[in-house]
Amino acid sequence: MLSIKDLAVAFQTRRGQVDAVRGVSLTVARGETLGIVGESGSGKSVTSYALMRILDVGGEIKAGEITFDGLDLRRAAERQMRDIRGREISMIFQNPRAALNPIRKVGHQIEDVLVRHARATHRDAKVKAIEALEQVRIRDAAERYHAYPFELSGGMCQRVVIAIALACDPRLLIADEPTTGLDITTQKSVMDLTADLIRAREMSAILITHDLGLAAQYCDRIAVMKDGRIVEVGAPNSLFTMPSHGYTRKLVDATPRQGVSVRSLLPPDERAPMAVRRVSGDVALEVVDLVKTFAGKSGAIHAVKGVSFSVHEGETVGLVGESGSGKSTTSSMIARLLDPTSGGILFFGEDIGTVPSRRFARDRRRKNIQMVFQDATDSLNPRHTARQAIEQPLRRLSSLERAARHSRIEELAELVGFPQSLLERFPHQLSGGQKARVGIARAIALNPTFLILDEPTAALDVSIQAVVLNLLIDLQAKLDMTYLFVSHDLHVLRLLCDQVIVMRDGCIVEQGPTESIMSEPANAYTRDLITAAPKPPIITEGDADAMRDAS
Repeated sequence: MLSIKDLAVAFQTRRGQVDAVRGVSLTVARGETLGIVGESGSGKSVTSYALMRILDVGGEIKAGEITFDGLDLRRAAERQMRDIRGREISMIFQNPRAALNPIRKVGHQIEDVLVRHARATHRDAKVKAIEALEQVRIRDAAERYHAYPFELSGGMCQRVVIAIALACDPRLLIADEPTTGLDITTQKSVMDLTADLIRAREMSAILITHDLGLAAQYCDRIAVMKDGRIVEVGAPNSLFTMPSHGYTRKLVDATPRQGVSVRSLLPPDERAPMAVRRVSGDVALEVVDLVKTFAGKSGAIHAVKGVSFSVHEGETVGLVGESGSGKSTTSSMIARLLDPTSGGILFFGEDIGTVPSRRFARDRRRKNIQMVFQDATDSLNPRHTARQAIEQPLRRLSSLERAARHSRIEELAELVGFPQSLLERFPHQLSGGQKARVGIARAIALNPTFLILDEPTAALDVSIQAVVLNLLIDLQAKLDMTYLFVSHDLHVLRLLCDQVIVMRDGCIVEQGPTESIMSEPANAYTRDLITAAPKPPIITEGDADAMRDAS
């Protein structure tokens, strides 16, 4: 159905030409799902944009052929391409909220596509739009038709984007990171739905992702991209068990999965001995009957309902659950960024929950509880350099003079592996991993005893995630910190956490030692979470070492 030969794409920038795609050749058969995996900047998305001829300003296809069912897309007129987009080839974009018009009802946005491609008239467009919402299994579709994107959850918005993409029965579907930012059960339902619709409509598909486990589960073949080139193509099992290219082996090794340790995610030459962590019997944090209620349009919203747990000094405790389960609200109350409705938050025996969050910002205990936020980009001020970002807590909550602060910043940069030559750069001039290091350096600047990690690696590539996870492990041992790790990635929690707390609908449904919860969950909801997690083919550390020796 699709053939790409020697595709080359370049962008003209102020610093000259940037070659984003370099001689890529791919094929997609009828009914086949091809996965394209690789890290940020590898050229995955640019390849798909070139295929649909929707490159950004400055982007140009320099060479190559793109043939879709016998039609040369490179030489097709723009009018012809407008008919092909949506009707023959459709795309699910990475960020559903950004892909949807925020001031237009979702039903009307589906109608736009149907009318544009003559699949509906203005008279019957509403009926067909509601049918499209029903096909992606949105409950109360007639009611959701009138909703705006901000009134829907992330999973709902993703389903609407899928409905738009499939509204005109395209023959090729391109899904660009369709589950980024979704919790594991929503991710599974979205991917299962997409796979079912692809099979039912006998479509071909391209799944673009940096999650090798997801690609292995849903793709017939996988192409691995690096620096704008295809370095390897093969069946999922062969790529995981016998990767032939060093970069593929690096991605496989860095993928969290059962049977490996956090150190084994790193390349062999970077695996330094792990420092010994000090875990005492003292309780660092005790949460007692914590409740948080918000006022809603139709009454009170009970976000957290009587949550109780404790964290011992030096431990890493994982907090897991779907979006809306209350885990982020709970962690925000513990960090004293949000005031509880009732309940106690005892930090080394002192109830800090009674101190209003505004006053706690200047409290002597503020420096002992810090937070690493989910999105490293959004949590950094775009107008502040990396140095200014790290310096902020030192200026607000320490008595250090300017020279001492600068010395401390350089010490922190070295501690988190952030090059001092980059300290004067702004966030947009840093990579995702570098921004994550700035966020961690800022959080540990005041030598906190308790660190809350809210999805700190959610948006990172697997190799960068591996480095950040190992950095966190090393810092915990060096600085004697206690961690509360909020995540929906069960594989990551299994690697890092001593204890796991499972939340649903504002309540704790299960808690206990990590390996016990993961191996023999007592609660049906926990079993559902574990089942929903993507499962790459299991490779033990011994298997990985054997593969490296063989290569």
